[in-house]
Amino acid sequence: MARITKKVKLFIVRMLAEFESPTQTSKTAKEVFNVDVTPQQCEAYDPTKRTGQDLSQELRDLFFEYRRKANDELEAIPIANKRYRLQLLQNLVDAYPNNPVFTPKWAEQAAKEMGNQYTNKQEITGAGGGPLQSENTTYVKATPEDIKQVWDELESKY
Repeated sequence: MARITKKVKLFIVRMLAEFESPTQTSKTAKEVFNVDVTPQQCEAYDPTKRTGQDLSQELRDLFFEYRRKANDELEAIPIANKRYRLQLLQNLVDAYPNNPVFTPKWAEQAAKEMGNQYTNKQEITGAGGGPLQSENTTYVKATPEDIKQVWDELESKY
């Protein structure tokens, strides 16, 4: 089992907090620090896992701080940006302009992207695109003669 320095521990905690797998974290630690760390060792630095339950309070706090930042800063991931996704589609169309199979699919995907079909935003409207009615309304078609007749009947009662 490799001896891990504080710097490597912080690196592992950050990678795991940013949703990297223990295997990927292990490989990256080897590339960056030239330290052999097993995925099992890495998993011990994730307090959301059973093997990480005994993690020190300092590293536990850092893990959850990094996790909060990772969740708050989703826009920093290029694919989460609408413009970036559209640019990827445009690059595909530019690279393969006469592709009869994929070009229509890419165009459809771009249209859906522009129409916000890939978002969680939903607008709910009433009939004909108007505002929702907050009370029950009954619409009755009546001619002026019908209205006059009902009015006359009401006047005669009172």
